[in-house]
Amino acid sequence: MSELILKRLPAIEAVAATQWNALVDEDHPFLRHEFLHALEASGAVGRATGWVPNHLTLWRGDALVGAMPHYHKYHSYGEYVFDWAWADAWEGAGGRYYPKGLTAIPFSPVPGPRLALAADVDPLAARELLAAAWEESALSSWHLLFAQDDEVEAWLTARPDLLVRHGVQFQWQDRGYGDFEGFLSALTAKRRKTIRRERRRVAEQGLTLHRLTGEAIGERELEHFFRCYEITYLERGRHGYLNLDFFRRLRRTMADALVLIQARLDDQPVAAALCLQGSRTLFGRYWGSEVMADCLHFEACYYQGIEHCLAHGLTCFDPGTQGEHKLTRGFAPRRLRSLHHIADPRLRDALAGFCDEERRHVEAYCRAAERALPYRC
Repeated sequence: MSELILKRLPAIEAVAATQWNALVDEDHPFLRHEFLHALEASGAVGRATGWVPNHLTLWRGDALVGAMPHYHKYHSYGEYVFDWAWADAWEGAGGRYYPKGLTAIPFSPVPGPRLALAADVDPLAARELLAAAWEESALSSWHLLFAQDDEVEAWLTARPDLLVRHGVQFQWQDRGYGDFEGFLSALTAKRRKTIRRERRRVAEQGLTLHRLTGEAIGERELEHFFRCYEITYLERGRHGYLNLDFFRRLRRTMADALVLIQARLDDQPVAAALCLQGSRTLFGRYWGSEVMADCLHFEACYYQGIEHCLAHGLTCFDPGTQGEHKLTRGFAPRRLRSLHHIADPRLRDALAGFCDEERRHVEAYCRAAERALPYRC
């Protein structure tokens, strides 16, 4: 069998979408060529935004057999595994933290595969070759964010010296509920009553919810969604990371993966949540509203997503990062790990203790969260 060759790509368009996507699990739309290309072509990702594409690929002749999104980063925005304190400490000590290497999905803290390999590629050999690429570079560090557990374990086998950071998100899993009432029946009486009351409150305000998928999401619906998305960020004094051109590109190239949840008042849209779906999982990502309405966020971003999963045979709903309020609505804690190669041993040694202390806090938090789940015993 021919030797694996590593190639760095300065743009995702340097490889054919058919070749890249042939390696990608169909449950993970964020790793698809179309998603990564939309980020670059829209300008959301690029030198001007501090995300410089440097994708790492493995080849046998003309055949792409390994693909890993990779960026040179000049800041730590849009990552959701926060290392600002690391950078400040190192640069305060006279070091240079940026640029750093990053393997992640830009602006998307969604767990999933980060390295896609052909079935006949030795995973250990592939990782040895990729690790040599960033170990020999002038970058201060390499960071792998939100990778799946099996991928994390494979990297730790290849490079046991990688630092591990622990985090937590909340996900809903279908346990054979059948429909939304079946899901509610698995909860305590108190939580059932609360969720029904929240859903009634939305209806009492004259709001109706509508789920649009694929080609049913037109330009008008997309533009309204984007206006709502921008409102969420403008309330914090800034524009969103993503622009309208990015979302238009998604609608053109991967409409099959889009689910738009729209809230209407007097038949006019007033709020929207845009999700992406794979073959097994619904990913809740982007939300905004033009109105202040009690419980609307819970309905549009959580309950509608659960209903969509139950109606379409999706077994997992990942509603996005942060929020204990997800816990009481049936979303269980999921432990996540990120991996970090730190080139300078002085910085690495200093951070190792921090990561260990952080792990203990995350473990305690997860134990408390498990006890707070609203499911009947």
